[in-house]
Parts: sequence; structure tokens; C-alpha cells
Amino acid sequence: MLIGEIIRVALGAIRANKLRSFLTALGIVIGVAAVITMVALGTGAQKAVQDRIAALGTNLLNIYPGQSFMRGVASMDRVSLTVDDAMALRRDARLLSHVVPEISRNLQVKYGNQNINVSVVGTTPNYVEVNKYEIVAGRMFTQGDGDARRRYAVLGFAVPASLGVNRMAIVGQQISIAGVPFEVIGVLSEKGAQGGWNNPDEQILIPLETAQYRVFGTDRLRSITVQVARPESVAVAMLEIERILRREHQIRPGGDNDFQIRNRAEFLATFEETTRTFTFLLAGIAAVSLVVGGIGIMNIMLVSVTERTREIGVRKALGATRRNILLQFLVEALVLCLLGGVIGILTGAAASVALAKLANWNTVVSPAAVMLAVLFSAGVGLFFGIWPARRAAMLDPIEALRYE
Repeated sequence: MLIGEIIRVALGAIRANKLRSFLTALGIVIGVAAVITMVALGTGAQKAVQDRIAALGTNLLNIYPGQSFMRGVASMDRVSLTVDDAMALRRDARLLSHVVPEISRNLQVKYGNQNINVSVVGTTPNYVEVNKYEIVAGRMFTQGDGDARRRYAVLGFAVPASLGVNRMAIVGQQISIAGVPFEVIGVLSEKGAQGGWNNPDEQILIPLETAQYRVFGTDRLRSITVQVARPESVAVAMLEIERILRREHQIRPGGDNDFQIRNRAEFLATFEETTRTFTFLLAGIAAVSLVVGGIGIMNIMLVSVTERTREIGVRKALGATRRNILLQFLVEALVLCLLGGVIGILTGAAASVALAKLANWNTVVSPAAVMLAVLFSAGVGLFFGIWPARRAAMLDPIEALRYE
């Protein structure tokens, strides 16, 4: 038999039993669709993490107060970071482009008859640039405003809504922070929650000097955010920060640091790796249904061999070789799997789009996942079609013709 005739006979056998062929391929359809959807969800989550890293900046470091140690034993008291530490970093660190000290505390904020409790952050004007914000209304306070200890406030994106007022309308209005009147001069752009940090849209920025002398009455910092001039110098910059702060805190050689330096990009990279692991896990679970679908195809092909025993005997009597019979049944299994794979890809892509629009989930249909699904479905067809095809090819033509 010619290869074209073999394929034509195989396709004819599939068309002769349309419903059974469809139900046979349904397992592959479900498996491929599940794999495409799960991989799309995982890839979308990874992309969201990458976008978050880009929004934060890969060259930002956070410095937090730590604990003091006496002979290797941590004390109960936390060591304070101070404004002087920030000034020392600004003065002596050569690899840093920006140093942003932050004093922070949750305080009561009033506007009219509205009363909320939010984080109030005393910081410097470069906070906006370093943390990649934009001013959507009004302006940011300047260093001159800080030196004059002016009572100016810049609100996070979500704060005006919490106070029941429009973002544009609140600029120029007065609010009360812990009983101290402040003029609102600006509103920040929306940032969104950043992993393990608090939602920065629910905070109020005030000048550092104003926070020190008019609100908090202290120079103790919650943290210092620094921006490294070149991303490739982050590791060296961490060593430079450590040297300067150890000197400022008078820590002797061999002593433990009483501060912590954290790299935001490393934190989110760990989260990205976790997301990738879950993607593989979900795709693996979904791939089980492909195996189940392959077993279903094998079962149906075995039934088909039994039903068509006399047909196989007639073909062999007319000159068909074992290779021809083997190829015919392999083509049938392969067509069923590829057909199921194509329908599954379309179904999975449609499900990914639907999840993105209806559930607002991040989904990205990966071309690599599509190719993998096609190859896997073809592999399933070949693997589970070999045994039925071989069984058909090995039938004795005389016994096959006698079969009722």
C-alpha cells in the first residue's frame, strides 16, 4: 500500500466513527487545555513579578535597625538608625546616588469629619525619584521646605479616597496629622502593594525635618533606602554601607552588625523562583490528564483492532504487509492526538483570555508551552498507539479471515 492510501484509509476509519473518535480525543483536549491554561497563569504571575522588580528598581537597598550583641548574645533592645547615619552614608559612600532616610509612625489623620489612621513618613524630596513615583496632582516638597520645617504633606494615591475627597480637590486643603495642621501640596501616583511591604498608596509623606521637630520629636529612623549608582555594583555597595555604619556605630572588628541590609530585588527574585516552581507543579498535574487521555486512546484502538479483525485479514490477503497495517493504526492514533492537541490549544488559549478578563488574573500564553503541548500530544499518540498497531500487524491473515 502506498503511504497516501494508508493515510486515506486511516482517516476514513476515523470519519466512520465520528462520535467515538471525538470522545477518544476528548481526554487529550482536556489535558492540553489544562496544561496551556496552567502554564499561562504561571507565566503571567512571573511576568507580574518581573514588572514589580522593574518598578522597584534592581539597584535599591533597604537598611533597617538591628540588635546589639554582647559577647555573641543578642540584647532585647534594638539599635536605632539615626539621621546622622544617613548623613554619613550621603557624605562618605562613593557608590550611592541617593540616600533616603525615613521616619515613620501610624498616626490619626483628620479632614473635615473624616478620621483615618495611616502611616506618616518623614523623608526627603528624593523619595519620589528613588521609589519611581510620579506626582499626579500638585507638587513634591523641596529641601528648602524641609529646612524651613514647613507643614506640607504629600498624600499616597489611596488616601484622598479614604478621606472622602477627590484627589485634585484636596490639593491646597488642610488636614490634621496627630493634631498638627498640614497643607496638602501633592498626591502621589498609584503604586500597589509590593510583596512583603505595606501598601505605599496608604501613606502620607512630610518633610524629614518637620517630622523630626514638629511631629515625632526624634531623629530615630525606621529605615534608610539607598540607590546604588550602577546595578552591577550592588554587592560592593553593600560592603561599603556596612563599613560606614560599623564605623558610625563604633562596632569593633569581629563584632556582629547591629543593622540589616536587604536587597529588594533578591526578595522578589525568590518569590519569582517560587512562582516558577508552582507553575511546573501545576503543569505537571495537568499533564497527568494527557497520560489518561493517551490510555483512553490505547483502549479504543485495541477495541478497534478487535472489531476490524476481518478487515485486517482481507488487507493482508490482498498484499498489505505488517508495516502497512502498523503504519495505518499509528496514523489513526496520531491524528486523534494531534486533533485533540489543536482543539486543546484553542480551548486553553480561550480559557486564559477569559480568566484575564473575568478574574483579572495575569495570563500569558507562551509559544514554548504551545509547542510543548503539540509535541507531547503527538508523543502520546505514538506511544499509546504502538501496542494496538503492533497487535493488528501481528495478526495471522488466515485466523483474521475466520474471525466472526
